[in-house]
Amino acid sequence: MTWGAFVLVFTSVSLSALGQTAFKIGVGQASTSADAGLMMKLTAMLFSPMILLGLALYGVGTVFWLFALKQLDLSLAYPFVAMSFVMVAGSGMLFLGEPVQPSRLIGLGLIILGLLVMARGG
Repeated sequence: MTWGAFVLVFTSVSLSALGQTAFKIGVGQASTSADAGLMMKLTAMLFSPMILLGLALYGVGTVFWLFALKQLDLSLAYPFVAMSFVMVAGSGMLFLGEPVQPSRLIGLGLIILGLLVMARGG
């Protein structure tokens, strides 16, 4: 994998991870009454600024992904989407106050190790 292709994949995955973080914040901020109907709750979420930001980040990330796919085999590029697991978990722990558990850190380390193996071989 060339550095240019890696940058495209990394940018795409980073934007997706940021989008997930924005979604989490957005659903926490969207408030409706307990007895509000489904459409009212859905509308509140869809017009949440953070959810709109998350959708925009996903859209831009998709454009980077398309450029990455033009340069890479799908079977090499797609496993790197696993970087989003690491990024989202890190974002949750650092910015959302989610718990840091040893088992979670070991799992994330294994994902990183697998990606390094794939990057060196592909």
